[in-house]
Amino acid sequence: MPFEKQPCVYILASKPFGTLYIGVTSDLVARLWQHREGAIESFTKRYAVHRLVHFEMVDTMETAIRREKQLKNWHRDWKLNLITRGNPDWCDLAIDLGFEPLGSRETPTGP
Repeated sequence: MPFEKQPCVYILASKPFGTLYIGVTSDLVARLWQHREGAIESFTKRYAVHRLVHFEMVDTMETAIRREKQLKNWHRDWKLNLITRGNPDWCDLAIDLGFEPLGSRETPTGP
């Protein structure tokens, strides 16, 4: 299933139930590479938030941006429930997109 150049809202986590980051992109694979490689000085680099735990592909960037804003306004518990409903073990979904597993320093340790 190709994911390049399709609007998407995504959630990264530092570990299960850890620090969260919500973003939007038109190229999920390229954006994940940037996060994981620390290619850009950012929140995700500073706090090692690299585990893809949730994403939603949508039809337009406008829809993605609207959804991103909605999720950012949610209470933390709502975000945790959204992730847990679709990814109960908080697996790194980036592996299914061709990425290597994260290093041992970022291995999940539980809530």
